[in-house]
Amino acid sequence: MAVNNPYQAYQNNSVTTASPGELTLMLYNGCLKFTNLAKKAVHENNIEEKNINIQKAQNIIQELMVTLNMELEVSKNMMSLYDFMQHLLIEANIKNDIAAIEEVEELVTEFRDTWKQVIQLNRQQQYAAQGGQA
Repeated sequence: MAVNNPYQAYQNNSVTTASPGELTLMLYNGCLKFTNLAKKAVHENNIEEKNINIQKAQNIIQELMVTLNMELEVSKNMMSLYDFMQHLLIEANIKNDIAAIEEVEELVTEFRDTWKQVIQLNRQQQYAAQGGQA
């Protein structure tokens, strides 16, 4: 049974029509959303919510790890950083460590912001290659 929710329809459409670069950006933003919710849950001593949201953030990082092209040197470096973030999230979950969550947030924010710049540069190059025509 389909739910007639325009917001859900928009979200589904935005994911299915997004480029691979935009999907990566969505993953970074989703990870930040879940780490924020996890921090809130730690402050509220809501262990179940903390666990759920940290696991969602871990799942996103796992997805980012799977999509790396390991033939590229930069991907090997990214894999190490993603692995480090996974370790931090495990520690945060076990010890209710907000500082570990915040460290992950800092890294993810840097990746997201860099990725956003890459997408913008790519679009500018495509636009220029088309002679400035839409």
